[in-house]
Amino acid sequence: MTNSIILLDLHDPLLLLLAGLGLDAAFGDMPAIFTRVPHPIVLAGRATALLEKKLNRATRSEQRRRERGIVTVVVLVAAAFGLGWALHRVGRGSLLGAVIEALAIGILVAQHSLFRHVAAVGTALASGGLPAGRAAVSHIVGRDPMQLDGYGVARAAIESLAENFSDGVVAPVFWYLVLGLPGLFAYKMANTLDSMIGHRSERYRSFGWAAARFDDLLNLVPARLSGLLLTGAALFAGEAMPGHAFRVMLRDGKKHHSPNAGWPEAAMAGALGLALAGPRSYPEGEVQDPWLGDGTPDATPADIGRGLRLYMLACLLLAGLVLGAWLMAHITPPG
Repeated sequence: MTNSIILLDLHDPLLLLLAGLGLDAAFGDMPAIFTRVPHPIVLAGRATALLEKKLNRATRSEQRRRERGIVTVVVLVAAAFGLGWALHRVGRGSLLGAVIEALAIGILVAQHSLFRHVAAVGTALASGGLPAGRAAVSHIVGRDPMQLDGYGVARAAIESLAENFSDGVVAPVFWYLVLGLPGLFAYKMANTLDSMIGHRSERYRSFGWAAARFDDLLNLVPARLSGLLLTGAALFAGEAMPGHAFRVMLRDGKKHHSPNAGWPEAAMAGALGLALAGPRSYPEGEVQDPWLGDGTPDATPADIGRGLRLYMLACLLLAGLVLGAWLMAHITPPG
């Protein structure tokens, strides 16, 4: 009988990624650190706000504002990419460098914090009723919470869970695997730019155009992978419907006004037997999206719980795939 040998390289990207995912799952936002120093996303937000204040003046023409928005995206994403490259370069070959890189991954992947924020909506809605649910969901969605009834609050939480599984978990993992730490840093900067200025309001319609389009481009592949991961996770959730999730994702994923958000949302809707998206009210106006899924739109706190269980399984499936890839690459037969 022969045994396999595992060759351990502390700087292997797959191993570092597994460590980072584990750190995030265990410690989340690491408040012990970031109550004392600014979180990297906070710093990215400050840089965005500074350039937006200087470059996006209402006195300028729409064309000029769009051009300055393009410059903002190029400068900040390039700076983030360069910072990631420098951090990786300096730490390459040392144990401390490997620890720092794994820690950076853990900080910039949002598995834990997304679960916590969505779970808070379910708890608030179940225990405090509609006012508490609206207050909790206002922290994770951009739509007007005062326009939501109880079903709408629950749907908004589940939709945010599905969309942010792509933006906050799968996309960072994907871009780290493609371009390493520089890719992860650049993606998180682009995603922060989109969340801050990539809106269709009068103020950001032109200036934020490049941020929104670039974020759409970066999420084309991760969004579809996210839908597949949620569908795969439904195989392990006794209360979910994997076949229906896959069919609804293929049928309805492209119906969303976003080129990406519909794929994980449609998979979630199909898996849980819900109807998600539909007409929604945002500060910049109404969005008349069709419904994704053919189930009930009357989502409840219990459905939020089912969505969270599916989400956890999808995160485990993602980590399992990374582990499987690492084992395949690093288990070699003896001489």
